[in-house]
Amino acid sequence: MSETTSKKVYLFADGKADGNGKMKDTLGGKGAGLAEMTLASLPVPPGFTITTDCCNLYYNSGKQFPEGLWEEVLTAMQAVEAATGKGFGNQENPLLVSVRSGAKFSMPGMMDTVLNLGLNDDTVAGLAALTSNDRFAQDAYRRFIQMFGRIVLGVSGEKFDHAFDSAKKAKGVTQDTDLDAADLRAIVAQFKELVATETGQAFPTDPYDQLKLAIVAVFSSWFGKRAIDYRRINKIPDDLGTAVNVVAMVFGNMGTDSGTGVAFTRNPSTGEGILFGEYLTNAQGEDVVAGIRTPFKIAHLKEEMPEVYDQFAKVAQLLEKHYKDVQDLEFTIERGKLWMLQTRNAKRTGPAAVKIAVDMANEGIISKQEAVNRVEPAQLDQLLHPMIDPQAEIDLLATGLPASPGAATGKVVFDPDTAEERGQAGEKVILVRVETSPEDFHGMVAAQAILTARGGMTSHAAVVARGMGKCCVAGCSALEIDYQTKEIRIGDRVIKESEAITLDGTTGRVIAGEVPLIKPEISGEFKEFMSWVDEYRKLGVRTNADTPHDSRVAREFGAEGIGLCRTEHMFFEGNRIDMVRQMIMVSAEYKRLEADRSVLHQEIAKETAKSGGKSERLDSLKEQLAQYDEKIAKPKQLFMGALAALLPMQREDFIGIFQAMDGFPVTIRLLDPPLHEFLPHDDETINDLAGKVGLTVKEIENKIEALRESNPMLGHRGCRLGLVYPEITEMQARAIFEAAAHVQQAGVKVFPEVMIPLVADVKELQRQEHIVRRVANEVMDQTHVQIEYLVGTMIELPRAALTADKIARVAEFFSFGTNDLTQTTFGLSRDDAGTFLPFYVENKILPDDPFQVLDQEGVGQLVEIGIQKGRSARAGLKVGICGEHGGEPQSVHFCHRVGMNYVSCSPYRVPIARLAAAQAALAEASGDGQSAAARTA
Repeated sequence: MSETTSKKVYLFADGKADGNGKMKDTLGGKGAGLAEMTLASLPVPPGFTITTDCCNLYYNSGKQFPEGLWEEVLTAMQAVEAATGKGFGNQENPLLVSVRSGAKFSMPGMMDTVLNLGLNDDTVAGLAALTSNDRFAQDAYRRFIQMFGRIVLGVSGEKFDHAFDSAKKAKGVTQDTDLDAADLRAIVAQFKELVATETGQAFPTDPYDQLKLAIVAVFSSWFGKRAIDYRRINKIPDDLGTAVNVVAMVFGNMGTDSGTGVAFTRNPSTGEGILFGEYLTNAQGEDVVAGIRTPFKIAHLKEEMPEVYDQFAKVAQLLEKHYKDVQDLEFTIERGKLWMLQTRNAKRTGPAAVKIAVDMANEGIISKQEAVNRVEPAQLDQLLHPMIDPQAEIDLLATGLPASPGAATGKVVFDPDTAEERGQAGEKVILVRVETSPEDFHGMVAAQAILTARGGMTSHAAVVARGMGKCCVAGCSALEIDYQTKEIRIGDRVIKESEAITLDGTTGRVIAGEVPLIKPEISGEFKEFMSWVDEYRKLGVRTNADTPHDSRVAREFGAEGIGLCRTEHMFFEGNRIDMVRQMIMVSAEYKRLEADRSVLHQEIAKETAKSGGKSERLDSLKEQLAQYDEKIAKPKQLFMGALAALLPMQREDFIGIFQAMDGFPVTIRLLDPPLHEFLPHDDETINDLAGKVGLTVKEIENKIEALRESNPMLGHRGCRLGLVYPEITEMQARAIFEAAAHVQQAGVKVFPEVMIPLVADVKELQRQEHIVRRVANEVMDQTHVQIEYLVGTMIELPRAALTADKIARVAEFFSFGTNDLTQTTFGLSRDDAGTFLPFYVENKILPDDPFQVLDQEGVGQLVEIGIQKGRSARAGLKVGICGEHGGEPQSVHFCHRVGMNYVSCSPYRVPIARLAAAQAALAEASGDGQSAAARTA
């Protein structure tokens, strides 16, 4: 249809409606609800809805009214006049209307509303005469000028409030209702003067001019800052547009037999199956939400107006059964008559969402499949972590990235040692760092939460915090952290060490002082709900866990094994970091001497063959070899001694994890990070290390500098370390298989999967796999225990994905490391990209931060290529994902679609991944092709 012929305005009146409840795309949620209630013969004031397309046309045509729209509005207004028996602008029997927004997805409070439109000096007199209530008429006029002036004409709301409060103060009253008609008439005159002064023009008196300006204001509010921010946070597209609902006014401020309120068919905070809400007598809608007067609970209405309450309760029950969901209702009572102004699916907390879904399924209102689809995966976070009390007043300091959900309050500390000391003493502390490194781990364990100025959603702080289930706000660039003065500067605010702050890791908020928190509670409904989830999902869900404790937590949340055990995190516990540092300090010298010694051996063999075993040169070479044997003795002893000391420690770690995961697979990634991450950076630790390894401080500093890399994430790490230092791979493999043999002898079922990281070429994997299998055979021969195990690799480099068919001839499983795969595909540093990625997302260059939501178009294409090529070479190749995307709902849907066997995520995201996987399977079965998470986004 062309712009000039397509229908732009949909009428609803007298039990008939042009639209219906299924037309949310066209009429928005509010308009579709009004049409549906009208068709159900519920008491709805007549009105009409301007379509969402008109909003888009308005913007696309340079903020001009779409052709033909105004003519349809005028025709619809005539129909509303006929339905009400009133005239728009008629002095004797005036029709007043409300003008409200209404997008497809509920955006409560994000766009604009104008009430009592159509009033001027003439119609207000008619309204007063018609109702025999001059005070009511003047109050409606006062409200209209105040609301229209603020929303449509751009006059500061504070100036209206100041004038109104001054009038009450001058009369010596505090309540709006204490002002009489004369007082309100004077305020109306004062408001008109304020508008003229602020805008340079008189307040518009023509009702049709008022209407056109109000429609434009609602269109404009679609791109208001708060609406844009809300859509960005809730991932609502900008091109949906808002509808405009023009509805005949009904008045709740006509006396004690009138009122207005908001109610929910069930409690949106707890899910309890009772009518929940508030109302005010002798008030208009904005009074309830503005907090000007304290409202009554909806149950009180039964005492004041029992017939109205009974009618409202029946309507509420009817609407909930009709929509098969909890309804958010707005209503007005005008002189004892109930009018319904809105119905829409209600927003609700995570605990309420689960309880409502389970209760409705058990009541037969919805099926179990519908119940599973009814809960958004992200809502489960609220059941697993503390959250800030929604009623609490907050002092917001700054906003960073919501790196790990939950909330925590504590005293600021700036270094990990202080965090550990004070945490062990029973204090609640929050560790604040510019960015964290593995050296900070002990402080992170002791802290209630972590706050960093730099780093992204997959930074060290974010990954470690999520693994521990701790709250974390990362990349909060507004923070200036001064370690010397031990203070944070945020603009002109200063927070010193030991001052309290609160972090909201779910939203990224940094808040001054202590804020009340709500502790999570795992309900019986949650367990029942998750059992339904597991009935429908096909995708396995594992966890990323590095300790027995994390493993047990993950099992409690339903993890079916470990998809990523990072062995490097174990190296920072207790005094084992000393052994690691000792190994690193002597590693370069040991390897250099060993290489030289190997060359000498070759030269000796050649000279022996040439000279028959006798020559001066042969004697010289043997003398040099003896010298090398002497030189290499100490570094070799230190290097191998460190590995020997680490072996039993690693073995004990694996024993604990295997025991926690009895009967489930455990994927263990061999050492991955570059060696410099384990080295000290402060003078005190360097001095301490020098004494332990017998080197001078200067020698230690030189070695630290020598190991420094320009781009360590693309440097000497992963399998490259294992190739240069095969002794490390051998030690780790031995620890894995000795632990497996030990627990298997004790009756524990164990299925280790050894994962070689950062493979780019199959030859790298072949060499590392050879070591692992050799050690496995040695251990099995020594212990007489047969261990069922696999050797595989992480696919985290584009080249690995593109050559996956060759790699799969050696690898028995693939695990996609999408954190690094995203880095190397985009050419982004995940630790530095936080400075500009928010700009990319806000400006629609990228739809999401690719470190939070898997980039299906680019990175996803590499994943698909890797799976297809891998399985072409090895049928039945086990494939999973172990990046942080494994717990993100849209990414889980992608993993289901491309045929992965499992996803793996941090322990506290396991229930989220389970739900997302079930929704993906249900979407596939229904032919929808889109999960609930994707539909919500």
